[in-house]
Amino acid sequence: MLNKYARAFFTRVLTPFATFLIRRGVSPDTVTLLGTAGVVAGALVFYPMGEFFWGTVVITLFVFSDLVDGNMARQLGRSSRWGAFLDSTLDRVADGAIFGGFALWYAGGGDDIALCAVSIFCLASGQVVSYTKARGESIGLPVAVNGLVERAERLVISLVAAGFAGLHKFGVPGIQYLLPVALWIVAVGSLVTLIQRVVTVRRESAEAEAAADEPGAVESGAAESDAAGRDGVGSDGAGAGGGEPAAVEEKQKSQEQGSEAAK
Repeated sequence: MLNKYARAFFTRVLTPFATFLIRRGVSPDTVTLLGTAGVVAGALVFYPMGEFFWGTVVITLFVFSDLVDGNMARQLGRSSRWGAFLDSTLDRVADGAIFGGFALWYAGGGDDIALCAVSIFCLASGQVVSYTKARGESIGLPVAVNGLVERAERLVISLVAAGFAGLHKFGVPGIQYLLPVALWIVAVGSLVTLIQRVVTVRRESAEAEAAADEPGAVESGAAESDAAGRDGVGSDGAGAGGGEPAAVEEKQKSQEQGSEAAK
């Protein structure tokens, strides 16, 4: 939900900054790497010490790199499978660091095993939620559902709550309970989203298999096979019969690399 509205807004706001970096010779990949390094440092240095306010400030300064690097790539006309792969992979690293930082705090100074477990669940479920869409698309399904809580919602809910919870050290009473509430919300929302995506993939898979089993589809497939045989393709096992799996695998890899760039 937030991806749809917030991304467009911040893209417009950050365009001048992206243009400035391009003029200075900075590459999109460099921005991606530095942004992830900043998020990881902010999460794993400040959060385990219970410094949620300052940790969130540092993370917020770097988290927008996810929008800046894409903006730079579009301006340069360098959008590529590698860029999409690097961006989505490092997104997972950043998410893991944030929720890992929460888990380390609650396993140590926070002294709350239940919330440590909830933080770990948020970390794991976030990775699986992203994977379900990427994997579904890689096997040729549209996965036409976003779900209740996407990556943007997970980050906004968690970081905003952590930032406000950190104000407890500045004397604001009772506000430290915002973070536990937020973690439970993210955990439940991620579980609902995972179920939504799994159900959608199951339905789309059944529909695709049913369509493939229709008489027309079978006849069409047989006609294509016959035509390929008459053209001599696949006669030695290296044409239609031997080459098709490799082509499908290559297509799946390509789709999987770029499927999470916007998540």
